[in-house]
Amino acid sequence: MSSLNWVRGLNATVGRLAPRAVAGRMRRAFMTPRDLPLRDWELPLLAQAERVTLRFGLSVLRWGSGPVVLLMHGWEGRPTQFAELIKALVGAGYAVVALDAPAHGRSPGREANVVLFARAMLEAASELPPLKAVIGHSMGGASALLATQLGLRTEALVTIAAPGRILTMLRGFARYMGLPARARAHFVRLVEEKAGMPARQIDVAQYHLDMPGLVVHAADDPLVPVTEAEAIHQAWPDSRLLRLEQGGHQRVLGDPRLIEATLHLLDRIGQPAAVVPLTA
Repeated sequence: MSSLNWVRGLNATVGRLAPRAVAGRMRRAFMTPRDLPLRDWELPLLAQAERVTLRFGLSVLRWGSGPVVLLMHGWEGRPTQFAELIKALVGAGYAVVALDAPAHGRSPGREANVVLFARAMLEAASELPPLKAVIGHSMGGASALLATQLGLRTEALVTIAAPGRILTMLRGFARYMGLPARARAHFVRLVEEKAGMPARQIDVAQYHLDMPGLVVHAADDPLVPVTEAEAIHQAWPDSRLLRLEQGGHQRVLGDPRLIEATLHLLDRIGQPAAVVPLTA
């Protein structure tokens, strides 16, 4: 029996006897990211970056100069996963600022969630020039969408492999981990209490999205179903849906069609009159 099957079996059994205890353990596991090692192909780009610590302790990497594009990686991700996109943006004359999300990389914290990701983006934006675009992958995309509802201003927004409905993802995780019905309900409530926001509110169908956007998703994504992209696109009047047949959850970040579509979106909204540098 695999370790995952063993955990599922334990959750199913103990979850019926002590649903709150099992839900609490799963909540902590769900919100505690692992520190995964960089791949060799990420190292050259990391060596070219300038690292800046923002006022509230968040760590960011910066490349290039010009209008600012803010990047937010996904759960257990890192800025250098955007390597091909970063190189293309810098080559096109943009400054790229990529966050280490809370509890990731060199940013502080031990636990994180989509609300903390969104607030981190607001904190970063308060120290940056007006944003040309925001690009988020997976939870980073969900947090970017949420951040725009909390006051983040950007001329354009790109989501990649992002969920649009957090409650759906929470219930899916709980089922995947074998939690019985009562334990699943406790798990959702505990996540909501920790995040400080009802999961039903973190739903793109309730958002007002008034900027141009691009929604990118691969049909073979094993973690976030492509139907999430379709829901985002449907709720976002001025968005384009780029549906790729292959790319999984991570490989899609290096797809040339994603890069081309992102640069096309930025060309569409034009260049600002002036650029103010980021202050370290």
